[in-house]
Amino acid sequence: MEMFSFYNVENLFLPDPKPAHRLDPTRSGLKNWDEQRYRNKLFKISHVFQLMKEENGVLPFLIGLSEVSGRKVLEDLVEMEPFNSEYGIVHYNSMDERKVDVALLYDKSKVEIIDSETITFFFEIINKKNTENYDTTRDVLFSKIKYKGTVVNVFIAHLPSKREKDVNKPKRDFILNEIRSRILRIVLEEKEHVILCGDFNENPDDENLVKILYDNDHEEVLVNPFLELFSTRNYSTFHYKSGLLYDQIIMSKSLFDNDVLNFQNAQIFNSEKISSRTRNFEGRPFRTYAGTRYLGGYSDHFPVFVKFEKTKT
Repeated sequence: MEMFSFYNVENLFLPDPKPAHRLDPTRSGLKNWDEQRYRNKLFKISHVFQLMKEENGVLPFLIGLSEVSGRKVLEDLVEMEPFNSEYGIVHYNSMDERKVDVALLYDKSKVEIIDSETITFFFEIINKKNTENYDTTRDVLFSKIKYKGTVVNVFIAHLPSKREKDVNKPKRDFILNEIRSRILRIVLEEKEHVILCGDFNENPDDENLVKILYDNDHEEVLVNPFLELFSTRNYSTFHYKSGLLYDQIIMSKSLFDNDVLNFQNAQIFNSEKISSRTRNFEGRPFRTYAGTRYLGGYSDHFPVFVKFEKTKT
């Protein structure tokens, strides 16, 4: 059995330098983000994967992450148990205004990275006289990997957030259309496997994430097992009283019928050990911050994962 996981780790930044003045802005945007809190955060994130390993008997061989700021935090993370420096990193700094990126961790004993690149998006800022003004967002990370002789194309995304009456929806539409075009070429022309994962800031039944499953002839090319989980009220994050399943792993149909990696099931890793200790928020992720208030938890999202059956050794 093999596992593939995705986790929005909620603002994994290096510690902020001590400000010269109390009211100076911090690099992270977090309140009192010091070495102790950073080390606690690293321990918490690594502990999530230790728990995942204890429950399932294996660590994910591929891990997509979002809300990580820079390569150094990833280097610090993979040095810890249960990774023990046995995991490689694929990461590029994006032009995101908050300096948070997506990344891929991979088991170096099982996975070879053939190629990787970022897919960067620029959006013109409307109502500005200077046409050189543009808005940036988090890159989509593309990696072509080889596992037991089989090529898998992995896309990791963290799409623009829903806020201010969802002014970012056109950006999500554009990004997903671009990803869809690339996936169709890989699946239909190159005949290779695809995994698309991320925090999409949309639920599995939203129009964009339904559209991406089909080619131009309305034939299904991708499968989203998180549709069924969402329909039975399983959530990875929450906004006020609303449960959301923004974190998803979508796969090409070929991963449901092949002799190397066969899809078994999809799950949200919502262990009680990483859930809120507060009765009012029971069953929700134990987050690091609530606004500016430090709680010392793991993340405001639960990780998600899929299991694959190995049919070829």
